[in-house]
Amino acid sequence: MPFSSILKSLPDQFFAQLVAKVNQKIAAGYDVINLGQGNPDLPTPRYIIEALQQAVAEPDNHKYSQFRGNHIYKQACADFYQKNYGVTLDPETEIAVLGGSKIGLVELPLTVMEPGDTLLLPDPGYPDYLSGTELARAKKELLPLKPENGYLPDYSQVDEKILAAAKLLYLNYPNNPTGAQATPEFFAETVKVAKENDFQVVHDFAYGALGDGITPPISFMTTEGAKDVGIEFYTLSKTFNMAGWRVAFAVGNKELIAAINLLQDHLFVGIFPALQVAGATALQGDGKDIAALVETYRKRRQTFIQAAEKIGWQAYPSSGAFYCWMPVAEGYTSEAFADLLLEKASVAVAAGNGFGEQGEGYVRVGLTIEEPRLIEAVERIAALELFNS
Repeated sequence: MPFSSILKSLPDQFFAQLVAKVNQKIAAGYDVINLGQGNPDLPTPRYIIEALQQAVAEPDNHKYSQFRGNHIYKQACADFYQKNYGVTLDPETEIAVLGGSKIGLVELPLTVMEPGDTLLLPDPGYPDYLSGTELARAKKELLPLKPENGYLPDYSQVDEKILAAAKLLYLNYPNNPTGAQATPEFFAETVKVAKENDFQVVHDFAYGALGDGITPPISFMTTEGAKDVGIEFYTLSKTFNMAGWRVAFAVGNKELIAAINLLQDHLFVGIFPALQVAGATALQGDGKDIAALVETYRKRRQTFIQAAEKIGWQAYPSSGAFYCWMPVAEGYTSEAFADLLLEKASVAVAAGNGFGEQGEGYVRVGLTIEEPRLIEAVERIAALELFNS
């Protein structure tokens, strides 16, 4: 049976292709240092694991969850935002429970967009935003993010007709792939532009806990008027090393939350109740594990950047997420450079053009590996003599 036209229209899964390349190299017997994925390497904190173990043993948690999520988890989400960002949320009307934030980001266009409606996407940006665009049959318009502007979109350079036609705008700070951070002034401008042009803002806050250890990343919801024009997605994957658990939530505008909940009534109902108990436990923690995690990534970033500088490889000065955004060697495209590192050095990185046209000329290096292996990766690359040290 042939695939549907919608399925055929979906973009190639960038990360699936990357994993396939890495696995092929490993299968050939090579010791690959994999810096290509955004998959946390550290274990989930013990107190969260124990909470899940206890919850699994409870017969009540073996039943279907409540439609639209169990109150214990939604209340914990609201409390987390109040404690960390000073944002007050109604657990029942301003929070949606998600089985991973990717689900929410991809399904949201289906809830409020008609075929042909305009969706503004960051370039470079998380590749799966494109999947939601195609599923909704929306028209995408790309906002170029450039290093000279701190990888923030410059709304003054966007055609007024495009802004006027937009229905949704996707943003992501701390940014994947660049690690750039948003500013309060930028978010305030975003709310202003959204209100002037009558579109909604979708902020992907996946790396919300991962800053430089000095100035915490900013939640879009802290901006005056943000609830009027937008929604924010938060995942436990990076904050608590729970990537495989698939536990997340969305907060903000009541109409958008209601739209997500209505679609999920038909698609998912909810996530395993025991996972919601464990998620609530994570969100109610004292924050010490998060602080330790931020410090770990800070040290890894510093270690990698200092090692790279010694061989003449200069990183973009980012301070968020757990990536380094690195320029390719002279004479190479992003893809050719990434392929060369995998083939000749057995070091996997993510080609910048996989995140959009504006990512060309860079590769994304994941810091989800211990410091000695980060140093070894740079040493292997140094042996290729691609840079002037």
